[in-house]
Amino acid sequence: MSDKQSLMQRNNIIRAGVMGANDGILSVSGIVLGVAGATSHTYTIMLAGMAGMLAGTISMAMGEYVSVSSQHDAQEKVRHEQEKALKQDYDAEFEFVKNKYAASGISPELAQQATQEMMAKDALLTTVRERHGFTLNQELNPISAAVASMVSFPLGSILPMVAMAFLPQNLREIGTFIAVIIALTITGYSAAKLNGANAKHAAFRNVIAGIFTMVVTYAIGTLFR
Repeated sequence: MSDKQSLMQRNNIIRAGVMGANDGILSVSGIVLGVAGATSHTYTIMLAGMAGMLAGTISMAMGEYVSVSSQHDAQEKVRHEQEKALKQDYDAEFEFVKNKYAASGISPELAQQATQEMMAKDALLTTVRERHGFTLNQELNPISAAVASMVSFPLGSILPMVAMAFLPQNLREIGTFIAVIIALTITGYSAAKLNGANAKHAAFRNVIAGIFTMVVTYAIGTLFR
C-alpha cells in the first residue's frame, strides 16, 4: 500500500471519528436537555444521558460497519468486473479512457499519450477511476470505521453530561447549551476541513442543527414538568 493510500485511509478514519463525536454531542445533548426540561432530578437526567450514550455508541458502530462493508462489497464487484473487461477487450477500455480525456478538452495527441502512460502504470486503477469515479484501495476498513465511531461517540457524549452534572443547578441548562454550541463549532469546522468543504458554512450549519435539537427537546420536556 502506498503512503498516499495510507494517508487517505487515516484521513477517512479521522473523519469517521470526528463525525462520531459530533453525533455523540448532538444526540446526548438533546436527550439530557429534553429530560432536564421535564425534571430537575440529576440522577434521572444522567441515567437518560447514559442510556442514550450506550445506545448511540452501539448504533453508530454497527451502522458504520454495515455501511462501509456494503461500500467495500460494491467496489470489489466493480474491481472484478473491470478486471474481466480488461482481459476480454483491453483496446475498448483504452479507447474509453482516451475518449474521455479528449472530451475534457485535451488534444487527441495528448489524450493518447496520457492514456498510454496511465494504462501502462495501472490499467485497472485507471479504468475504474474513469468509468466509476472512485479510486481503488482507498476505501475505509469496516472494522476501523466501527472502532472510530465506537470510541468517538461516547467521548462526544461526555461533554453535555459533564456540563449538566457539575454546573450549578441554576446554570446547568444554559451552560450545557453554550458548551455544546462551542463543541459543535469545533467538530463542524474540523469535519469540513477534512472534507475540503467551506469550514465556516459547515460549522454554522452544525451549530444551527444543534440549537434546533436542544431547543425542541427542551421545550418538549417542559410539557411534562
